[in-house]
Amino acid sequence: MTAATVVGRKRRPARVVLQVFLLVMAVGWLFPVAWAVYNSLRDYNFTSTHGYFSFGGFTLKNYVNAWADGNFGQTFYNSAVITVPSVLLTLLLASCAAFVLARFSFKFNLLMLVLFTAGNLLPQQALLVPLFRMFLNVEVPYWFSDSGTLYDTYYAVIAVNVAFQTGFCTFVLSNYMRTIPKELQEAAFVDGAGVFRQFWQVVLPLCRPALAALATLQVTWVYNDFFWAVAFMRSGDKFPVTSSLQNLKGQFFTDYNLLSAGSVIVAVPTLVIFFLLQRHLRAGLTLGATKG
Repeated sequence: MTAATVVGRKRRPARVVLQVFLLVMAVGWLFPVAWAVYNSLRDYNFTSTHGYFSFGGFTLKNYVNAWADGNFGQTFYNSAVITVPSVLLTLLLASCAAFVLARFSFKFNLLMLVLFTAGNLLPQQALLVPLFRMFLNVEVPYWFSDSGTLYDTYYAVIAVNVAFQTGFCTFVLSNYMRTIPKELQEAAFVDGAGVFRQFWQVVLPLCRPALAALATLQVTWVYNDFFWAVAFMRSGDKFPVTSSLQNLKGQFFTDYNLLSAGSVIVAVPTLVIFFLLQRHLRAGLTLGATKG
């Protein structure tokens, strides 16, 4: 019996416990999702009579009714108008800042990185009143905003999301860029590439896994946000898709099967983004896990 076999046998019980723990945690996370999907496919009259733990009463009308009652067509458009520019601007600004912080050495390099990340330590609610007053008092042309100010516009919500998310993305991308060999940038410099070409054609393409991972996270965070939309917009026709779930709740009665169908509809875009970017997402999350 070799030493490796003995060590393997000693570790085997711990490995079994770990696998059981991970299995229990996976079931605990997936059960609410599976339960929501299951109930979204059932008629409310059937479940009210036989209970939610019964079997039967399957129907697709909950999705049809949820789409119509929740006004998902308009709210999906609103979420796209907010999410797409927010994510693109955040990743662009963060990648530019990260490139400077990671590839150039100067006196205030570390201080700038701390300032970028320190903003994430502040609770967002603490800045609600100052931001509200600022957007309410910044006047813009009426062709730019119906209210004459930045309040009640998509631009206010986009600006806040970009401001709060850029610090985290800068921190992640700067650490990622430090793992890229500097010889690649030096070779590009020898070939006559300027700083912009070094960033755009050499460094940025190599950051694709990190950008994909951050894009997945940012889309999820911005898309699911409802706090800033309620705070800085008053027009119901501008609210994001998360407001559709609120529309499915009654004042005195709530059809939870209908609400489950609405929740599944809201979750579909983020799932699509995840599956499209999962290969790059895994590569970004596992960077640095091994050496050599």
